Amino acid sequence: MLNRYQKLATRLDDGELILIDGATGTEIERRGVPQLENAWNGGGALSHPDVVREVHRDYIGAGAQIIISNTFAASRHALDDAGVAEHFDALNRRGVELAVEARERSANPDVVVAGGISYWSWTGDKPGLNTLNESITEQAKIMKEAGADLLMLEMMVDIDRMCVTLDGAMTTGLPVWVGITCTIDNQGIVCLRNGEPLPQALDALKNYEIPLISIMHTEVDLISDCLSALKNDWDGWTGVYAHNQGDKSRKRSKHEWVFDGVISPNAYRDVAKQWRAQDINMLGCCCGLGVEHIKALNRYLTA
Repeated sequence: MLNRYQKLATRLDDGELILIDGATGTEIERRGVPQLENAWNGGGALSHPDVVREVHRDYIGAGAQIIISNTFAASRHALDDAGVAEHFDALNRRGVELAVEARERSANPDVVVAGGISYWSWTGDKPGLNTLNESITEQAKIMKEAGADLLMLEMMVDIDRMCVTLDGAMTTGLPVWVGITCTIDNQGIVCLRNGEPLPQALDALKNYEIPLISIMHTEVDLISDCLSALKNDWDGWTGVYAHNQGDKSRKRSKHEWVFDGVISPNAYRDVAKQWRAQDINMLGCCCGLGVEHIKALNRYLTA
């Protein structure tokens, strides 16, 4: 019997556009989960597990066929910066388990659970490459043991750390998808967020067996140009999960925020039609965009 990921891969090969979820961090914050200083909403799996599970279930109910664990901020260095490094194993394990439980309580047993991995730092203190590789290797192993079907690298913003993170994730033998965060410089060149040209990043990724690269955590109005640049040097599956911060409003403390004035679900659906015309294989959304956006995308894709 084919496993969930193999079934998903067959659908992608057949040309189906697969819907993933929307933002989890901002969504659980909307529902009252507090931030950890220097680790965003990474503590939710332990402090508010019912809320995290509910968000995953809501995304599945909205039509998402892939859900990403709430572990974007659960890297060892981020948790160390937050003073909760002792919960590294528990937060990553429980983060994946909650997504698995949400699937088990849904009507769709084929939903794929992706373990979300990032090396982003809220303090700017970045671990050395060897240290990062060791921690990612451990994090990925925990996620596999917890039931992840896939590993999703998120917000890859520079080549060296992207490759080190990829090396660590691939030790599990699970499929690994890479989400890159892009910008466009003043010369009109599509770059990773740190300024390295996208073609250089794609050249580095040619050394790996990567099924899918997505443009993620990138502003909506930049996506089409980023996709065009990606397609010039990449012939594998492609995905989009854009963000739209709108007016970022501080609340309660300098460490917490909500996003006001973000793109509406129907407007996001309309711009996604253009991305679909660029032959993407996976579609969702991230920071600031939530369950209603996924519902709008699902209505469009199933119409």
